[in-house]
Amino acid sequence: MTDAKLSSPHFSKEDFGPDFKWGVSVAAYQIEGAHDADGKGLSIWDAFTNKKGKIKDSHNGNTATDFYNRYKEDIDLIKKLNIPNFRFSISWSRILPSGTGETNPAGIDFYNKVIDYCLSQEIEPWITLYHWDLPHELEKKGGWTNREVITWFEEFVAVCAKNFGDKVNNWMVMNEPVVFTGAGYFLGLHAPGRRGMKNFLPAIHYTTLAIATGARKLREIIPAANIGTTFSCSYLEPHRNLERDRKAVKRVDALLNRLYIEPLLGLGYPVEELPVLKSIKKISLPEDEKNMVFDFDFIGVQNYTREIIKNSWLIPYVKASLEKAENRNVPLTDMKWEVYPEAMYQMIKQYNQYPQIKKLMITENGAAFPDEIINEEINDDKRKKYIQDNLAQALRAKKEGLKIDGYFVWTLTDNFEWAEGYHPRFGLIHIDFESQKRTIKKSGKWYADFLK
Repeated sequence: MTDAKLSSPHFSKEDFGPDFKWGVSVAAYQIEGAHDADGKGLSIWDAFTNKKGKIKDSHNGNTATDFYNRYKEDIDLIKKLNIPNFRFSISWSRILPSGTGETNPAGIDFYNKVIDYCLSQEIEPWITLYHWDLPHELEKKGGWTNREVITWFEEFVAVCAKNFGDKVNNWMVMNEPVVFTGAGYFLGLHAPGRRGMKNFLPAIHYTTLAIATGARKLREIIPAANIGTTFSCSYLEPHRNLERDRKAVKRVDALLNRLYIEPLLGLGYPVEELPVLKSIKKISLPEDEKNMVFDFDFIGVQNYTREIIKNSWLIPYVKASLEKAENRNVPLTDMKWEVYPEAMYQMIKQYNQYPQIKKLMITENGAAFPDEIINEEINDDKRKKYIQDNLAQALRAKKEGLKIDGYFVWTLTDNFEWAEGYHPRFGLIHIDFESQKRTIKKSGKWYADFLK
């Protein structure tokens, strides 16, 4: 794939060093489909997407990209794209249909087949244990607002570690906790669709404890494992150079970028900037502060854009609002996110300020743009440029001596994109959702060429 049209940037894979990890990321609910096949239990996303009006155009992940039946085809495509590392998540309710108790042998067998096929193709599997699809049976008992979820999650982690730990070395405990608790338990936009601080605060605390507890369980069962967890992050700038907007940035930063990582690193919750977090004390036990801390081998950060923040006394708790990108006359992706590659450099710089972080990896980065198939070709130049420009910023950070140890593209194939359904396309590979036909886009061909 050495087509001159693929236009190389002014750097190569070698510039990042021999130990840099290159990969691609996916998530179970967004690709697997087979939502009730072979003994799988319902997840909160199965329940949520089949409620009227929750998802754009009433889309759901019942079939998604049919990875459950086509995993070999997709792993072959990863091989074809020269991608050495594949990050995927385990569907909790496929392994434990009720969330706890009896395991589902067919579910365990499926993931063993995926792992074995990756290894046979010399692709390193990286498992995300939780990518938002809590078993529906556990949500009925309170889900992430019930302290028992820590024990439920620990049991799930143990089942995964015992069944896959002899073959899988790289583990990510959870994906973007601020998104699944914020959108799912405060704003009600994501599954399970709950709202309000009364749901959000316990979800924050029990999720933080579950991350550390799950990581300890992994360490106990697989002592030599490479254990990390991932966080979404946004580069924030004030709307105007005014003290009140700068203070608003600090409050939003505490919510979006510091809320989970700091307690896990032993720094506690950022209560100074977000006094509402003091209410977590009401549900805390004496041992919680110590039990929230874990010494991770790496931290994954996932950055897509920057946000412009202004002071707003109308907004409860954070007293701040976002100045929408579509109102700012800036280049946008299909998600209406600003295209701002320097955000990548700035977030690497921000997370490098934590001395407790041993390794820092970009575990998701990518862009949704509309794709057009012309003569079996998809010339997604905007996506290709987005990835190149973000890599340039990662390399800038690396050259300055900042920790940056890997980069995983979001995502392999177009997929079910949560509340947006099948509309935004993030994939290096186009999916025709009617026929399930896969077509490698120009961005995918470029990535293959770059990694060769």
